[in-house]
Amino acid sequence: MNPIRVGVNGYGVIGKRVADAILLQPDMRLIGVADIATDWRIKSAANRLPVFASTAEVRQGMHDAGVTVRGSLDELLTQCDVIVDTTPKHVAARNLERYRGAGVKAVLQGGESHATTGHSFVAQANYATALGRDSTRVVSCNTTSIVRVLGALDTAGLLQRARGVLIRRATDPWESHLGGIMNTMVPEPTIPSHQGPDAQTVLPGLDVVTIAAKGAHTQTHTHFWTLQLSREAARDEVLDALRAAPRIAFIRMSDGLIALNSTIELMRDLGRPRGDMWEVAIWEDLVTVTGNEAYLAYQVYNEAIVVPETIDAIRALSGTVTDAETSIRLTDKSLGMRQDFLTRPEDSDHDR
Repeated sequence: MNPIRVGVNGYGVIGKRVADAILLQPDMRLIGVADIATDWRIKSAANRLPVFASTAEVRQGMHDAGVTVRGSLDELLTQCDVIVDTTPKHVAARNLERYRGAGVKAVLQGGESHATTGHSFVAQANYATALGRDSTRVVSCNTTSIVRVLGALDTAGLLQRARGVLIRRATDPWESHLGGIMNTMVPEPTIPSHQGPDAQTVLPGLDVVTIAAKGAHTQTHTHFWTLQLSREAARDEVLDALRAAPRIAFIRMSDGLIALNSTIELMRDLGRPRGDMWEVAIWEDLVTVTGNEAYLAYQVYNEAIVVPETIDAIRALSGTVTDAETSIRLTDKSLGMRQDFLTRPEDSDHDR
């Protein structure tokens, strides 16, 4: 079988990670990356990847900056089966007709609305409904985590309703010099915040309400959940349901992982590229179950969590892998995903 030919439009926080993940897939070939930048970001890509100019206006600027440009975005599209658009919010929506006109399938990111593609994607929840489509939208980092965690409990028949509080990072770390929230916290202006309704675009029957605020930090998001279960359950039942799902990993305060920065440091110590954490990190020792209520907290690495979902979305649109489990297994093995960060991978049947 010929590999899926993939291009990435937008070489930013998500795009560069998606490009590297594509390079690891045995059934994909990265044709190139496109962008409008002329600075260190695209220069670092040009040292090892084919670079294309996203617009005609920027092509000369790239050339003048010493970047070898292989062609235009339109020329990239002629060589691709699938394009992953990781451009800033609303730009991808304007690009979609261009992709359709070129006969290229498109994976968009969570900054676009559900209506843009008419389909929102999380691999473990609705892979099958994306098969053969011309486009899909991988939901945002926080929404991805909600679908993974609450979806796992819902699949196990344990979840009735969920109410969550999200403390979001103020900005991406690399942009912190541009300004941001300092010495304060800013609540989102509506309840529910957008993450709950967004999760319902993937799991329509999910009874979920989210409340969110931006905090004065730049690394990762934190979720706190109060869950009403469908029946009285033991704590081990809840843990088993979470362990049975992909892309959820456990951390423990008893191991000294007591704050967001400690988990980030752990990812570096594990040798993760860029210190990335693709899994949702649930504090195992905080999972509390009382009768038919459960409480838990977890960490979301916003720069990386959607990368494996994007890889699976490429396969789903292409139709080369028709079941979610196979695609998830391929992706997770290539990335070295874990179910528990402090055990050896061979100690767990679910580690990939």
